Amino acid sequence: MGVHEVLSALSDKTRRDILMTLKQGKISSGDLAIVLGITPQALSYHLSKLKKADLIYETRCKNFIYYELNLTVLDEAILWINQLRGGSDNEN
Repeated sequence: MGVHEVLSALSDKTRRDILMTLKQGKISSGDLAIVLGITPQALSYHLSKLKKADLIYETRCKNFIYYELNLTVLDEAILWINQLRGGSDNEN
């Protein structure tokens, strides 16, 4: 995914809250909705945006879906931000 999708996903407070919750480890979608105090429908919408940006990934175990962070895609966004700030990395 590109920087645009990552930055778009990070622009929403609820999605940032989801990422901070997932920082603590893998969690089921039901438990995640309870922790965040949002409806499963709202959670599904935000998880879809985060998956599209490749910031999270899901695993299935029987009837449960678990979500985890995938922060490797942040490297590209960090490089872009550093370039914007005038960092010494690749001046493209």
